[in-house]
Amino acid sequence: MEKSRVNTEKLACFSLGSNLGDRFAFIQKAGLLLEERAGRRAHMSGMYESPSWGYESNLAYINSCLAIYSEKEPLELMEIALEIEEQMGRHRDGNGYSDRVIDIDLLLVEDLVVDHPRLILPHPRMSERRFVLLPLAEILPEMRHPVSGLTISRLLEECSDKSAIKPV
Repeated sequence: MEKSRVNTEKLACFSLGSNLGDRFAFIQKAGLLLEERAGRRAHMSGMYESPSWGYESNLAYINSCLAIYSEKEPLELMEIALEIEEQMGRHRDGNGYSDRVIDIDLLLVEDLVVDHPRLILPHPRMSERRFVLLPLAEILPEMRHPVSGLTISRLLEECSDKSAIKPV
């Protein structure tokens, strides 16, 4: 008798952003590389334009959210995201926010809560960022934040960030 396979895939959600160069192409490439290295696509939101967040820049961002099914552990997913950023030309200097070719943040891995020196899940600032919540609500409006228990749609409604975000 054949053993039935246990599905160990979890839904992992990423935020993708770019405000340098061909922003659309960079987001698409990052999404494809995440799928290639980390799992299979479940959903990808549309693209949204937003102002910089956390620092001043004249360059608008394009943002999107990608959800994939993956068997990888959260720390491994984060490492893959960092490797893709570096491969695409992003070099973190530790001096805070700045313009970037690509930014990939791991937001959620289903209902997991992680407090590790290298990774905190859910992403600690996702609920403060309209540019994250709007595309995430487009693809997973009923997904619940593992700490607050609120749906992504509800987090978007209650978000104090009133930045102008527009679909592109």
